[in-house]
Amino acid sequence: MSDILARVARKEIEAQDIVSIELERADGKALPAFSAGSHIDVHVGSGLTRQYSLCNDPSERHRYVIGVLRDPASRGGSLALHEKINVGDVISISEPRNHFSLEPAKRSILLAGGIGVTPILCMAERLSQINADFEFHYCARSAEKAAFRDRMSNSPFASRVHFHFDDGPSEQRLDMIGLLENPKPDAHIYVCGPSGFITLVTNVAAEKGWAGGQVHFEYFSAGPVDTSNDGSFDVKIASSGRVYRIPAKVTVVAALAEHGVHIPISCQEGVCGTCVTRVLEGTPDHRDYYFTARERARNDQFTPCCSRAASAMLVLDL
Repeated sequence: MSDILARVARKEIEAQDIVSIELERADGKALPAFSAGSHIDVHVGSGLTRQYSLCNDPSERHRYVIGVLRDPASRGGSLALHEKINVGDVISISEPRNHFSLEPAKRSILLAGGIGVTPILCMAERLSQINADFEFHYCARSAEKAAFRDRMSNSPFASRVHFHFDDGPSEQRLDMIGLLENPKPDAHIYVCGPSGFITLVTNVAAEKGWAGGQVHFEYFSAGPVDTSNDGSFDVKIASSGRVYRIPAKVTVVAALAEHGVHIPISCQEGVCGTCVTRVLEGTPDHRDYYFTARERARNDQFTPCCSRAASAMLVLDL
């Protein structure tokens, strides 16, 4: 897939520290189609590429809309979009990809935490269009920090949206245990938000008996990883038979690049899936937020941008 030059058509404050950015194709043509749950790579300069979920109606082809949280701890992507990118600017984006797609279900439970509302909102738009049965729960620290609140309150699916604010009265807090108490085989759960929020949902779902295939989640950033016990290991390239040593403090992607073996990367955090590589032999030490537990257990692929090896050698399908 080739990159697209996109013009910033609109930029608006949606909540405290959150802006929405509307992108249109610079050449005026229709944008590639996308489905609910899709994201795009946004190249923000200085070699930075970040992933943002599309949150507009998936039937639209004239625009993409993303929501961006100003994150002081970021490596510059969100700050650049907040402070340096303005209406009329042209930036480079990728075509949409979807690793968080809707599955056919009799009922869908949509759960969003903070800026994780962006893909969930797109899902609600789609489910509403096809008259599907769903409920939407949006958790935020306060009403002031809840993005797209007016849009949801005035939408055709407004009656299905439930807001839950940390600083609000106790009766409006989300009862996660009660919500997930009685799993149905024809229902699916979708969750996006901070890692702690996703962990809470997935843990409660597992305790209540939801099958792994019924619970879908997407992280928008990686959490901290303890690297204090990292050691070195070897990687063998199947096509050439060459073996390379991966030092303790160097990623597989970086180490291989020094020897002319280049693996496409984007987020560099194990979130987006761009760098996924097949593993022919050996056991990966998975540190990504991309694979499900079942996919990890197969140990037949890994994310070399952040994951390492639990065995002395990995043989990669490169």
